[in-house]
Amino acid sequence: MSSSLDQLKATGTTVVCDSGDFATIDKYQPQDATTNPSLILAASKKPDYAALIDRAVEYGKKHASGDIDAQVDATLDNLLVQFGSEILKIIPGKVSTEVDARFSFDTEASVKKALHIIELYKEQGISKDRILIKIASTWEGIKAAEILQSKHGINCNLTLMFSLVQAIAGAEAGAFLISPFVGRILDWYKAANKKEYAPSEDPGVKSVESIFNYYKKYGYNTIVMGASFRNIGEITELAGCDYLTIAPALLEQLFNSKDAVPKKLDAAKASSLDIERKSYINDEALFRFDFNEEQMAVEKLREGISKFAADAVTLKGILKEKIQKA
Repeated sequence: MSSSLDQLKATGTTVVCDSGDFATIDKYQPQDATTNPSLILAASKKPDYAALIDRAVEYGKKHASGDIDAQVDATLDNLLVQFGSEILKIIPGKVSTEVDARFSFDTEASVKKALHIIELYKEQGISKDRILIKIASTWEGIKAAEILQSKHGINCNLTLMFSLVQAIAGAEAGAFLISPFVGRILDWYKAANKKEYAPSEDPGVKSVESIFNYYKKYGYNTIVMGASFRNIGEITELAGCDYLTIAPALLEQLFNSKDAVPKKLDAAKASSLDIERKSYINDEALFRFDFNEEQMAVEKLREGISKFAADAVTLKGILKEKIQKA
């Protein structure tokens, strides 16, 4: 029997590698790859990536004014794009590059940063159709994605998604892809209820199921990409989901396993489900109220934005030190 990883791919799920490590991505042959500040920070500490950092520092010093903070910003943007460019040499599909989490509540700043990232990729000879701009699923982030998709033809990945409310708004905005965070939802419920969950009852799995079924019932083209997994049971319960982005350790488990992976999510079956249709596209107040009613989603979104922002600050500190020594 083929590996569980190959069986997962055979259900129609596109496997994406959630890593900034080139060797890992090459091993598992995913279609796409996702990155974030935390993954880039982890990778940047490895000696293998010293040359990329040196090139980014050289770029930052050359293309920014004498102001050290401007040089650091330019260096970080270049480093993110260098990682993405190298990943695109390995995979056939797209790479996700994240907008600074500090812009999560600023639509204009998010759009401006996204356009700058696309321009940096263009300098590397990489067209925008191979890039997904990753933006947090706040109201402001969803509106930024709407502008980027409709006015600039730039595909977006709405990340840090924890609720159907966010998912509906993201689909209405025309986002290319959304990333509901399975494992982080499970973390919250385990802590809140002091209990363990079987994969089939996992609250994170159930969240992605509900989003997938809603999208398929109402004909949205936005891709559902489950993310942030804690175990392979969560992954196999979502076999048949459009995309799943999986960390290296879990990819390795699937790669080495021969356990059966039957298809669990089926778009054809969603049409017969009784699901209430909602709309948020022109109603910010309703979006904020309905989202606010979900304590888990509110807390995990806040936590996620803060963590990504903190890791970006740490990475900037490393780059600042290298700029000052260069």
